[in-house]
Amino acid sequence: MRIIILGAGQVGASVAEALASEANDITIVDVDRESLAQLADRLDVRTLAGNAAYPSVLRDAGIEDADMLVAVTQSDQTNLVACKIARSLFNVPTRIARLRSPDFLDNDLLSKDNFAVDFAICPEQDITDYICKLIQFPEALQVLEFANGVVTLVGVRAYQGGLLVGKPIRAMREHLPAGVDARIAAIFRERQPIDPDGQTVVEPGDEVFLLAATAHIRTVLKELRRMLEPVRRVMIAGGGNIGSRVAATLGSRYEVKLIERDRRRAEQVAHRLSDTLVLVGEATDENLLTQENIDEIDMFLALTNDDEDNIMAASLAKRLGCKRVLALINRRAYADMVQGGPIDIGLSPAQVSIGSLLTHVRQGDVARVHSLRRGAAEALELVAHGDAKTSKAVGRRIDELPEIKGARIGAIVRRGRETEKVRKGSFLVDDYVDQVVIPHHDTVIEPDDHVIVFCTRKREVPQVVKLFQVGFQFL
Repeated sequence: MRIIILGAGQVGASVAEALASEANDITIVDVDRESLAQLADRLDVRTLAGNAAYPSVLRDAGIEDADMLVAVTQSDQTNLVACKIARSLFNVPTRIARLRSPDFLDNDLLSKDNFAVDFAICPEQDITDYICKLIQFPEALQVLEFANGVVTLVGVRAYQGGLLVGKPIRAMREHLPAGVDARIAAIFRERQPIDPDGQTVVEPGDEVFLLAATAHIRTVLKELRRMLEPVRRVMIAGGGNIGSRVAATLGSRYEVKLIERDRRRAEQVAHRLSDTLVLVGEATDENLLTQENIDEIDMFLALTNDDEDNIMAASLAKRLGCKRVLALINRRAYADMVQGGPIDIGLSPAQVSIGSLLTHVRQGDVARVHSLRRGAAEALELVAHGDAKTSKAVGRRIDELPEIKGARIGAIVRRGRETEKVRKGSFLVDDYVDQVVIPHHDTVIEPDDHVIVFCTRKREVPQVVKLFQVGFQFL
């Protein structure tokens, strides 16, 4: 596929890295020649320096033959104009735009008659949603949902004393209540993936990814982690786009304090967020954190635009007694280095937001993509279409599928065959309820199943997507 990426920043670079290894023809456009040179040295991509909103620059980038335009520059206006030009002048089939301002997230504004954006992504909102999920599950390193929230994937660190730690995975069934099932989709030990089976023993310090029905996930988590007290008090460092969004989302349910160094911005945030206590100061100021009782805070979120400040502030908050700390870190090397030390979670913004973008970029029937372990692994939700004649997956048992090393089917979401009484608002109605199936070797994949696949290495993803593609070549 021929893809043009506009913007060589964190998001653009992450998208290019994810797609360049999948036999795609990638061209990256940006005004920053230095950023382009760094990407060209690292990846097998073509680069072009120029303004992404100019038709002449887009033409030089090869837009006349492009299958997809991914506009992820820092400017919403540039992204919108580029999509409009791509549709009106060059008839590019698929156009994706990054939009930071909620004012532009309007279906009529983005329609083909206006800016012609097929899919809009908002990284700041993706990160906000992601952080809010982590606050709901303070024990977790990652919390990701599939099938409209029916299935949840949680990454946790196994601790000494956990019910399953030191025992083989098959022992998990002995502790789970009747009607509750789960799957350990992957284990990473000393940063290396292990393909788990029933005999695999979970060791302290293992990073374990669990898949289960969302209604059962807390019960399953008790197998590996001591459950922390629910979060009640949150402190946020940084009142920028992400910090203020997170505060606005949390303010009505939690006790939230926000620290912002710039007085003018602090006043603006305080005016908008009546539920948040806004403080003017430095999040790396030990006296300020002590005065604000950091030792009583359940979750500290370092969300400024500066990696070093975030690392220092989160480390200091942890040393002063905060129960759990998270730092937003753009540089992947930093995130890998600090997580698991004084900082509980090192969060890469680009890796969080790339999942929603890859959902639209992947070929085949991909309903959801989540990037894991800062891009090293992926979890995909694929829809099984076709039948035994047109699909390599539908109508076949799990043990009949082609083996893809490192890829593991963790769960299947299947539409219920009979109606059940469910509550919608104040009423009980008859409706079909999705069923979560934790598959075994003899489970048969049926048409329209939503299949969640965990890939411990990103290079396996194209094979998995191809397995679920429908084609007459299978007749």
